[in-house]
Amino acid sequence: MYKGKKLHIFSGTANLALSTEIAEHIGVSLGQASVNRFSDGEINIYIGESVRGSNVFIVQPICCPANENLMELLIMMDAMKRASAKSINAVLPYYGYARQDRKTRARDPITAKLVADLLTTAGANRVITMDLHAGQIQGFFNIPVDHLKSLPILANYFQQKNFQDAVVVSPDMGGVTRARELAERLHLPIAIIDKRRPKPNVAEVMHIIGDVKGKTVIMIDDIIDTAGTITMGAQALLDQGATEVYACCTHPVLSGPALERIKNSPINEIVVTNTIPYVGEPNDKIKVLSVAPLIGDAIIRIHEELSVSKLFD
Repeated sequence: MYKGKKLHIFSGTANLALSTEIAEHIGVSLGQASVNRFSDGEINIYIGESVRGSNVFIVQPICCPANENLMELLIMMDAMKRASAKSINAVLPYYGYARQDRKTRARDPITAKLVADLLTTAGANRVITMDLHAGQIQGFFNIPVDHLKSLPILANYFQQKNFQDAVVVSPDMGGVTRARELAERLHLPIAIIDKRRPKPNVAEVMHIIGDVKGKTVIMIDDIIDTAGTITMGAQALLDQGATEVYACCTHPVLSGPALERIKNSPINEIVVTNTIPYVGEPNDKIKVLSVAPLIGDAIIRIHEELSVSKLFD
């Protein structure tokens, strides 16, 4: 049981299971809050306990339905601000709208910046998030951002498998840094799939840079959405002589045809975390790891004004 004072953990409806697990890890009860709808669909939130002078942490990933979950979070933060909370900390295990982080065509929006502005305006004093799609999104905020990483959790899982001859593969050029960090933790070489994306959610494998012949492959990405990239990449790697393919990611968006593609793919196993709740049918190929202890430890360290970076030493 956590003995500190003035720490409150609240949850929206996006991932109540993760919020409960975080509160249990810290040793506090989840805050009393109800989320309802008016007859026209507008969100109505009631906070059922005093938060005056408290450090409040609201756990709410901006996952599907993203618009509903984002609005829930903004309204809850507004309620906390008006209830005189000492600090309001938005805990976003998954930062939605992050894939539009720059203008790639004329008249494109930058939604990652828009969400940052909305969170700040609603009253956030700090943001805690995991594996942003682009690290520079931290710079969109004028408040502190604690950027947690799932790599230690994923690396520990694959270390226990003790692969004898393996290689870490980035499914695109943009994920090379992530793949290299996992490879360094596992003491493995890396390879890269060179692909192009003619339109959103459509990927074409071009060619593979690096040696995968006769090796077990571990593909890593931050998000698996429609699973097109990961399943096409797996087949291309096997065509180039890889013996078996594993994949991992932090955020299992798994929209549209994703689950069917994974089921029919040659991938042995896909390891994901619970930043987004897995809502599909049980699937032997999907292994879910919990990030609750990591987020819980980060919350305690922030509340006690200790270094969060120590979690990655």
